[in-house]
Amino acid sequence: MLTGNYWKYGLALGAGVALGAIGAVLLSRNGVAVKKSFASLLSHGLDVKEKAAEIMETAKENIDDLAAEAKHAREQRRKARGQSS
Repeated sequence: MLTGNYWKYGLALGAGVALGAIGAVLLSRNGVAVKKSFASLLSHGLDVKEKAAEIMETAKENIDDLAAEAKHAREQRRKARGQSS
């Protein structure tokens, strides 16, 4: 079972290395158009990263709010039963 995961991750790593090598070769040839394309691609990637970070922050805040509400509800139940925390 783990062997399948190793293959999947190995292939993904290999593809990443190959794409990185191709990118390095293209950049080393000093193509202005290629550099502009890569810069544009990276700027869009940074936009996606920023949006994902905003989504994760919102999710974290929501989870923290739910946890605080759950603690409050638990304390209220304990008080109603006459127990202390």
